[in-house]
Amino acid sequence: MIGPIWKWDAVDVALGIRSGLISSREAVQASLDRLAAVNPSINAVTVVHAEHALSQADEADRAVLRGDALGLLHGVPLTIKENVDQAGAATSQGVVAFKDNIASADSPPVANLREAGAIIVGRTNMSAFAMRWHTDNDLHGPTYNPWNRSVTAGGSSGGAAASLAAGITALAHGNDYGGSIRYPAYCCGLVGIKPTLGRVPHFNPSAKEERSLTAQLFSVQGPMARRVRDLRVALQAMSLGDARDPSWVPAPLEGPKLGRPIRVAMTTNPSQLGVHPAVEEAVRKAGDALARAGYEVEEVEPPDTDGVAELWWRLAWWEINELSGAGIQRFGDEGVKRSIEMYVESTPKVDLQAYMKGVAARATHLRKWLQFLERYPLILGPVSAELPFLVDFDLQPELTGETLRRAQRLLIAVNLLGLPAVAVPTGLSNGIPVGVQIIGSQFREDLCLDAAEVIEAQLKLDTPIEPRL
Repeated sequence: MIGPIWKWDAVDVALGIRSGLISSREAVQASLDRLAAVNPSINAVTVVHAEHALSQADEADRAVLRGDALGLLHGVPLTIKENVDQAGAATSQGVVAFKDNIASADSPPVANLREAGAIIVGRTNMSAFAMRWHTDNDLHGPTYNPWNRSVTAGGSSGGAAASLAAGITALAHGNDYGGSIRYPAYCCGLVGIKPTLGRVPHFNPSAKEERSLTAQLFSVQGPMARRVRDLRVALQAMSLGDARDPSWVPAPLEGPKLGRPIRVAMTTNPSQLGVHPAVEEAVRKAGDALARAGYEVEEVEPPDTDGVAELWWRLAWWEINELSGAGIQRFGDEGVKRSIEMYVESTPKVDLQAYMKGVAARATHLRKWLQFLERYPLILGPVSAELPFLVDFDLQPELTGETLRRAQRLLIAVNLLGLPAVAVPTGLSNGIPVGVQIIGSQFREDLCLDAAEVIEAQLKLDTPIEPRL
């Protein structure tokens, strides 16, 4: 715990508050001061709850003095993405027409983080409707990557990622339907976990109807951070059950111990469709790090990665176009409308029977992967087959949906399967972050986090940074 508080890990902030080394007010004020210093240049945090956060911090400090039982994240500042309900804040989804949709109650991930003692200092930016791998919208404007303003901060949780990389907080909330936690973490040199489907409960009380089927099957809530140990604690806090989500599973956070060495399937080029040389190098460096730590790393391909990714692409974009296309066309900005058009153009025509067969085929793919994961409990591979894209990459006429699907194939495959995965950085390529993801079997986030900590220890990327303008 050296240097200004805004550089501390969340675990250290919590320990400092618990021990009396620092106060929660000091931690929150440090976060707000850092926000004031850097947010104007990166536009990551869209709504600031300064007065309320400081008031909550004072109450947290009184609880310490009283000797109250303290939560895992007691007094620790963090941010919440704008597409989940937070009582008293707008669930805007980055859409101008939704800017006054004030939530009356917390969604489960927000309630769980508050229950753990965390203090919300602000809301983070996202792509409109969470439908782009780049963060920009007409309501708040673009978020800039602190490493390089010409490179995307990722999406849809780009505001969360940029704020972490620049030191506004050490923890942030995100969600992941098609890589929206892992891709921004990759672009900004951070760690982020997509938990197993059913691990973290979710429900937006403000929702007028239930989420679509693919949203229920593919989308999860999870934390983003600068260090793996912070992810571990935040995941524990967010995983508390909530009766509002019938898909929540009371699975233990620690699974059975496995015999050593743990076998890792390393895929440098999923489905042999090509990867950027720097991405392949990152995967091999991570594999070497795991091997040095005693893992048994073997270069082997998981079952039909491209087929799994293609099924996600087909089901997700057909359903979104059918159920939400009219609303996106009516309320969306030009960026999201153009992106959706590109996605849909690259999607084979799907009728109801083909959709139902596709949903059924998900079980076939998952069965094959679960059997594969019995032999190789972990899979190491790229987050994206390409280095972080340039700003507005998805609006360039030369980019096709097919090209983008292939680039993100291992990213979206994990969502279709509902498996856990951790994104972890491995260093820089020409000043731009690069990293890998570690995929595990159902509810084996512990194995993913253990491996991510090994990679982090050997290939650590120093964050936070000063934004590079």
